[in-house]
Amino acid sequence: MIVITRDEEANLERCLASARAIASEIVVVDSGSTDRTLDIARRLADVVIEQPWLGYGPQKQFALEHARADWVLALDADEALTPGLAQEIAACTFDRDGYELPRRVWYLGRWILHGTWFPDPVLRLFRKDRARFTTDRVHEGVQLSGTVGRFQGFLDHHPYRDLAHHAHKMDALATLAAEQMYERGRHATWAHLALRPPFEFLRSYVLRRGFLDGAPGLIAAGMHAHYNFLKYAKLKERSWS
Repeated sequence: MIVITRDEEANLERCLASARAIASEIVVVDSGSTDRTLDIARRLADVVIEQPWLGYGPQKQFALEHARADWVLALDADEALTPGLAQEIAACTFDRDGYELPRRVWYLGRWILHGTWFPDPVLRLFRKDRARFTTDRVHEGVQLSGTVGRFQGFLDHHPYRDLAHHAHKMDALATLAAEQMYERGRHATWAHLALRPPFEFLRSYVLRRGFLDGAPGLIAAGMHAHYNFLKYAKLKERSWS
């Protein structure tokens, strides 16, 4: 199992404990934590490496290269296996080259089970010799050579402490996304700014039935729309500089 961290004392113990029973080795790669993250990692992980930040994809690839097992479970520090998912993985015959884990988000006091955040399957378990992480600055993924299966149990995600934390992370991720799009020759148009955010809100809240998640579902859809506006606004800003 591999995890990258920075100031994750609120989440790391839950993450590592959820996989301890099925992981033969836990590797934590930290990039300058100033809280208790390293203390928790040294207590619960088998290997702890301090590595200056390389970017999301490269940092995870660095961690992958230090894993010794043939199969690797790659979790974010704010994720945790549910007991049911851990049992599924333990009973797996591993007849595919990688497996997606359906993810659910804990947000403003409830699980979000609709909208664009659910079920959000993510490729997190794979053969080390068939996979590598992309070099993306943000929204990095796993490039897998082979077949992919999917488990039924949930991977729990605790990405935001509150709305202020959500807004802070959203701003940082939007900046990275805009920089990445600009470097790849993308440009923001009036349609991206005027039409994309309301479309994303309708897709999340109406088409994907986010309204069934109550007020948190409404707020999640609104924040999702705002992220898209912010991302393209920052991209547009770069063309003026």
